Amino acid sequence: MFSRLIHYFLLVFILFTSITIQAQTYARNGMVVSDNRLASEAGVAILKQGGNAIDASVATAFALAVTHPAAGNIGGGGFMVYLPTDGNATTIDFREKAPLAASPTMFLNENGVVPDRINHDSALAIGVPGTVAGLYLAHKKYGKLPWKTLVEPAIKLAIDGFPLTWALYNESKVIRDSESSTAFLKNYFLKPDGSPVDFKESWKQPELAKTLELIAANGQDGFYKGKVAQQIAAFMKTNGGIISIEDLAKYQAVEREPIKGTFNGYDIYSMPPPSSGGVTMTAMLNIIEQADLETIPFNSTAYVHLVIEAMRRGFANRAEYLGDPDFNLNMPLDRLTSKEYAKKLFNNIDKNNASVSNPEKFSHPYDGDDTTHFSVVDNAGNAVSVTYTLEQSYGSGLGDSTLGFIFNNEMGDFNPVPGETTSNGQIGTDPNLIAPEKRMLSSMNPTIVAKDGKPFLIVGSPGGRTIINTVFQTVLNAILYDMPVGQGIEAMKIHHQWLPDVTYYEMDKLSPDTVEQLEAMGHNMKASNQLGRLMGIQYDAKNNIYSGASDSSSPDGAAVGY
Repeated sequence: MFSRLIHYFLLVFILFTSITIQAQTYARNGMVVSDNRLASEAGVAILKQGGNAIDASVATAFALAVTHPAAGNIGGGGFMVYLPTDGNATTIDFREKAPLAASPTMFLNENGVVPDRINHDSALAIGVPGTVAGLYLAHKKYGKLPWKTLVEPAIKLAIDGFPLTWALYNESKVIRDSESSTAFLKNYFLKPDGSPVDFKESWKQPELAKTLELIAANGQDGFYKGKVAQQIAAFMKTNGGIISIEDLAKYQAVEREPIKGTFNGYDIYSMPPPSSGGVTMTAMLNIIEQADLETIPFNSTAYVHLVIEAMRRGFANRAEYLGDPDFNLNMPLDRLTSKEYAKKLFNNIDKNNASVSNPEKFSHPYDGDDTTHFSVVDNAGNAVSVTYTLEQSYGSGLGDSTLGFIFNNEMGDFNPVPGETTSNGQIGTDPNLIAPEKRMLSSMNPTIVAKDGKPFLIVGSPGGRTIINTVFQTVLNAILYDMPVGQGIEAMKIHHQWLPDVTYYEMDKLSPDTVEQLEAMGHNMKASNQLGRLMGIQYDAKNNIYSGASDSSSPDGAAVGY
């Protein structure tokens, strides 16, 4: 009786507020989970003003561009999955594009090799940014509040500043002390008098605020035309980049049909190409669905072996077939995501031995390691899942001091050497070779899982090449093992990407005996400190409650609800 009373009072309390229990936040009316508490709060403030999930996503994204500069951005690009209450899911593709002057061999020297990592560490590596266009398109089609209202919280954060967190403070010290840091980054966390911003001291970004004010006043044109575009083009010309005024003026985000799959009675909505996330995850879920998982305990040798082999097959097909759909018109997406094809792949899994990854047959490209994700739901049940990035942490490390933001280095996501694929992971297949105005293939995987037409799980992660697999396993944890979102995010993750033929596993979360048994089966096992940095929201239909969690590996991440 006493426990029932406690449960009753807990539900009453949740009805009027949000609470945090065991790293999960519970709320009734809406929620934002992101890599920074201030950005999550900015999104929730928009929800409280009557904005919908799209509005909150726009505000959160712009706020992250101020508070989470390693990945939050207006100088990069990404993807949005949107599931409105009418069930008609859609996606916004705002992936960066190759400039008009780009070519398949643009990074090669006279010996046919890429010198000094110029496809990652130079102005040539900067793709035409897509973030502002993507957010503007989403708002134009599905938003509710005025555009300027949504950008205003980010402007205020940039003008007034915010206390430098311990994580950002430590990053700023590392950047200043590193010989490899660009001059722009070394000055990034400095005050006007040239001294570094200290821990908990207010960090102000007046140049970024001016750029955001132009975007607030002029929408997409505030970035892709006028003063900002002219300054970007001038920077490129001075620093060896090839993005032009024409590149910026021509850039448009694209609305695309989502990849829709099913798994154990749930609907799965995720990104289509040029993201490889939706196709690859759907294929892997279809393979797992063929198994009798009631006889395979979570984290057991049999379970990990099955998941590795599903990943191997999913990533091999990713490598061979996927790229920008505007340049690859015959990608066999229906076959790759079909249950019939998954059955064939499942049937050739040896239950006792690891398969072999053959670089002469398949290949795949890579994403950068520092991306960011946020999940949003509003009081009507509209759900948004957004993953966007600069590619590597702090992108190219390059920026114009008068604009205040960092440029991506996404051109490194293209296959750099045509026709050359090696066992260490260098890829040369045709679908992801560089071409003017082409979008580079991505691993970003913003996902919404629905049950009976309502969002059940909104989730995504940074992590470059690991993104698809960490989201995939979090979906498995929620559906197959009934894990609450916080537990599902923190549970053991593994990663295999076909090439190189290595399985990474989270240290101290997989038993030594299991690792030994997997190695005896032929798997090359390698420990990792962590995989992914997931942000998720889960819906309890029975009690009409949202629960949200930010991965414990995110020092400034937060789930905020009301």
